[in-house]
Amino acid sequence: MGELDLIFVGTGTSQGVPIIGCNCATCKSTDPRDQRLRTSIFLQTEHVSLVVDTPPDFRTQCLRENIRQVDTILYTHSHTDHVMGFDDLRRFCEMTDSDLPIYGAPGTLSDMKRIFPYAFEGAHSFLKNYIRAAPREIHGEFSLKDLRIVPVSLPHGRFTTTGFVFYRGGRKVLAYYTDCKSVPPEAEEAAKGAEVLVLDALRHVSHPTHLTIQEAVETAQRLSVRQCYFTHMSHDLKHEETESNLPDRIRLAYDGLRLRI
Repeated sequence: MGELDLIFVGTGTSQGVPIIGCNCATCKSTDPRDQRLRTSIFLQTEHVSLVVDTPPDFRTQCLRENIRQVDTILYTHSHTDHVMGFDDLRRFCEMTDSDLPIYGAPGTLSDMKRIFPYAFEGAHSFLKNYIRAAPREIHGEFSLKDLRIVPVSLPHGRFTTTGFVFYRGGRKVLAYYTDCKSVPPEAEEAAKGAEVLVLDALRHVSHPTHLTIQEAVETAQRLSVRQCYFTHMSHDLKHEETESNLPDRIRLAYDGLRLRI
């Protein structure tokens, strides 16, 4: 086991890639890197396994990557493409016969309780194979075993998402910033010098709630990270063609990409 193992279990935007009814070059591509399920990551150290967001494809992603242990869930926000695989967490509760800690900003957890009331009201806590969510509101930095996690606020149109900066053994190993239109100064400072930055990069054309490729490149270059990977990408971005035009140390992530940090 390395310092921190990261799997990109999904790297696509809300409709995934290919999208329904599209005949564009990316949607018709035979390059597996152009097939993108909705965005999520899996992180594992020798002491803890966690997932950031549970998209609608979560069950498929866990089966594909042979994910058998999830100790904790972190949520960036409550949009459909980031939460609608929530019920698939019931299997992890069943395998351990225990509650599952769910971390999110107060507004995010409030939405989760409204969308999935059965998981938070305790009505099924006596049934082994039902999800048993244990909500944990994020109000500042917190620790999960050998990981220290610093949350930051990111603008996402009318909404605010939560980015996460992960430390292990004093090293700033990972900054994970998805679903954002910009990276404010406080978030830049938190991510600066990280070994790996994962950053929202939807498409080339301007979008009101997401970074473009050019905006993401400019942001990554300001932060002096060792390596940056773009995620939450639309079908406007064909992997090989887009990546060939990126600067050194900036790459496109793809579903199933594994890193050891």
